Amino acid sequence: MATFIGDYSCRVDAKGRVILPAAFKKQMPAAAMDKFVVKKDIFEKCLVLYPMDEWDRQNSIIRSRINPYNKEHSQFLRGFYKGTAEVVLDASNRLLIPRRLLDIAGIDSQVVLAGQDGKIEIWSSERYEEQTGETHDFATLAEKIMGDADRNI
Repeated sequence: MATFIGDYSCRVDAKGRVILPAAFKKQMPAAAMDKFVVKKDIFEKCLVLYPMDEWDRQNSIIRSRINPYNKEHSQFLRGFYKGTAEVVLDASNRLLIPRRLLDIAGIDSQVVLAGQDGKIEIWSSERYEEQTGETHDFATLAEKIMGDADRNI
């Protein structure tokens, strides 16, 4: 599994193609195929790009918790998979993002690709700056989430 770190400003061309930054390509395991799944994020107005191995891992987690005969679980599955698309790196390291997904995330010509562990978030540049520029107290949040004294590291 890849661990993606860094954020990179990129351009989206008229056809919806974006170049995968070389740093992200280097962070992928040598055995990784050049296939990805892109979908709308659950919480934010951005897209999420999963390498196939991470996508498979996410599906395993979902399968372990879902009962397909439960109506709420079926609704969750429908929402989770809605708008997903498989994308492939071309010979120029470009990904063709479906226009419908770019529109959902409010993305036009400028994007930020931001590594977040095993996935890459794709944000409109303006929205990314708004999100990361918010004045919330990251130190307090870090302490709340990571500062549990009972937790052994």
